[in-house]
Amino acid sequence: MEKVALISFGCAKNLVDSEVMLGYLEKAGYTFVTNPGEADIVILNTCGFIEPAKQEARNALKEAVAFKKKGKKTVAVGCYVERYKERLMKKYAEIDVWLGVNDFDKIVQAIEGKPFKKSQHCFLYDHASPRYIQTPPSWTYVKISEGCSHECSFCAIPLIKGPYRSRSVSSILKEVEKLSSRGVKEINLISQDTTYFGRDQGLEDGLSFLLKELLKIQEIEWIRILYGYPEEISDSLLGVMQEERICSYLDIPFQHSNSRIIKKMKRGMDGRRALKLIQKLREKLPGIALRTSLVVGFPGEDKREFEDLEKFVQEARFDHLGVFTYSKEEGTDCFDFGDPVKESMKKKRRDKIMAIQSEISFENNKKYLNQSLDILIEGIPKENPDILIGRGRFQAPEVDGMILIDAPGKWEKVVNTIQKVEITGGDVYDLYGKLAK
Repeated sequence: MEKVALISFGCAKNLVDSEVMLGYLEKAGYTFVTNPGEADIVILNTCGFIEPAKQEARNALKEAVAFKKKGKKTVAVGCYVERYKERLMKKYAEIDVWLGVNDFDKIVQAIEGKPFKKSQHCFLYDHASPRYIQTPPSWTYVKISEGCSHECSFCAIPLIKGPYRSRSVSSILKEVEKLSSRGVKEINLISQDTTYFGRDQGLEDGLSFLLKELLKIQEIEWIRILYGYPEEISDSLLGVMQEERICSYLDIPFQHSNSRIIKKMKRGMDGRRALKLIQKLREKLPGIALRTSLVVGFPGEDKREFEDLEKFVQEARFDHLGVFTYSKEEGTDCFDFGDPVKESMKKKRRDKIMAIQSEISFENNKKYLNQSLDILIEGIPKENPDILIGRGRFQAPEVDGMILIDAPGKWEKVVNTIQKVEITGGDVYDLYGKLAK
């Protein structure tokens, strides 16, 4: 059977879609390789969220055209294709197959040129969908919804994926039970907005209810919540999060702090209110790790507004933080605002925020020194077999720092397990330690 190389771009939600496509392909008898040069079929799962992601997709499409010239079948799918399919088909006419975000489950038919009924909605998998998981055996992502019903003026996600649609609680539970039987220790709940979960189905505090049900699956040791909307973090949710197996961790994209910019963004929580929420979170969940995402260079962000953001970052003292430079996106409400902040200034402001955060992260990491922590051991790097790589409850996979553990000799037996690790050092993002005796 033909060999497939699937390259997934963008976020963890895209990765789950890629895993489901691989699941359907595996079921149909295809085999997989990581090197596109060794493949018969090259699939690109693109991201179209902001300009840097679109540029990455364009570069990949150019490479796909080169693969096509070498006799390989080329396939482009995902968000970027959904947004600009007609335009891309003209520019990259050599690509064999184009598929947006509605029909990932039809990937086999699309590749084999067989007819299929196109869906009217963004694809959302369930527990019965085949899935070829690409993350380490100890952890995985579980996507609990698709789409978004918020109206942030700068965001193209609703244009690409449509309104919010939750999976059923029973489907999620069945999937997690299946994952637990395979030895998965940590699940990371992902969505455009996890805290909105269930509202479209009439569920009040749907995420709290889901978490309570997930806690009944004893084999899952860590449950992590990613991408919450600040206004939707309820007292009920904070109450459930006091359970030990739910990681004391929240990823809350505040986007900005200045009230004028927040209003133009069509967001609801400015820096003053955000700091009150952060204080509440730290009182209710002592030791909670907080991550946020911010946007710099939004139209109207002058020196005063940026200084407001700097002050907010200094006061909030996030454990983890990412910064995006503003990307003017067609079809969004703020498109007509233009893009008055120069790209060079955006990058300068991004670097300045990250410099502030680097100092905060370095100081935050000091609190873990000489502690013995529960660490999920993910693997042994090929370049150094005397080191183990792991993460704590306060570190989300792929976006936060890691724990680098000194472990001379063969320690394969501890990989994919949770072990006590004594923290002996740290830097801006990563910590260092040794296995506790």
